[in-house]
Amino acid sequence: QVQLVESGGGSVQPGGSLRLTCTISGIDVPIYAIGVMAWYRQAPGKERELVASIFRGGSAYHADSVKGRFTISRDNAKNTLNLQMNSLQPEDTAVYYCSADHREKYWGEGTLVTVSE
Repeated sequence: QVQLVESGGGSVQPGGSLRLTCTISGIDVPIYAIGVMAWYRQAPGKERELVASIFRGGSAYHADSVKGRFTISRDNAKNTLNLQMNSLQPEDTAVYYCSADHREKYWGEGTLVTVSE
């Protein structure tokens, strides 16, 4: 059974940083062979939106709203997906979800990030 578990969320002041980690288990391929892995977020009262994604070949995409502040990366040895978030702003407050596309789309349960004074 494929499982994705996010960690690293918490509360931080504007301008601060957090690093999210998604650990994947139960999948039959190495993390670098997964077609697409991504971070999404859902703020209160809003639709879930794509934040960043990384593809099998290693190329990455970042949404305009986080470009230059967030960086998605993959640790093949640890089988983890990471999201380094710098210069956090109140509008980044959301539940952050990890996903993996491998024959079907798998989701984690999410981790809450709160940015406030």
